[in-house]
Amino acid sequence: MLTGLKSRLMLVDDHAMLRHGMAMLFNAEPDLEVCAEAEDGSEAMALLESEHQPDLVLVDISLKTFSGFELIKSMHLLIPALPVLVVSMHDENAYAERALRTGARGYVMKQESGEVLIAAAREVLKGNYYLSEAMHGKLLNRFVTGNSDSELLINSLTPSEFEVLHLIGAGYSSREIALLLSRSIKTIEVHRANIRAKLQLKNGADLIRYATHWIAAEH
Repeated sequence: MLTGLKSRLMLVDDHAMLRHGMAMLFNAEPDLEVCAEAEDGSEAMALLESEHQPDLVLVDISLKTFSGFELIKSMHLLIPALPVLVVSMHDENAYAERALRTGARGYVMKQESGEVLIAAAREVLKGNYYLSEAMHGKLLNRFVTGNSDSELLINSLTPSEFEVLHLIGAGYSSREIALLLSRSIKTIEVHRANIRAKLQLKNGADLIRYATHWIAAEH
């Protein structure tokens, strides 16, 4: 949904300096401009419900109020055709497929160059998907060989549960995860219990082992 000569972008990231750098990068291009910025999901939704009508939203996964996965779902409920590109520090091996399942049309890691980010934005604006060559090959291979029972169980997790599972596998405690995701420890413990039930794990020790092995396998 192009609006004039330039495609309008919304940036959603809780780091103001990063948003500023991305805005400078896009605004220097002849066909792209940043029309709005938000530091969390609530602000992003408020902007979308107001006068701001971007052609593309670039979203980080880790936000202050709720996860980027939850935000993508909320944005699609409000504007079903709105394309979303995830730009995250999290490794694409663990998060890209989940992002696509949630409704994103591409995934770029923050360590990539500005040229890659611009190319990804333009590709998604054309109506295509964008993934790195390595990730594209991995997903194609998974499609050909089929999902394992373990992957099917993983896919039953909600976006928040998936994020908690990844952080458990990375070695974070419930208290640390609560701080990282701006949630209460009680909420994280509820997520852990739900994850154990869905993954058919007996206790917390089994959950930690599962999460650690899953992270290692994804990398």
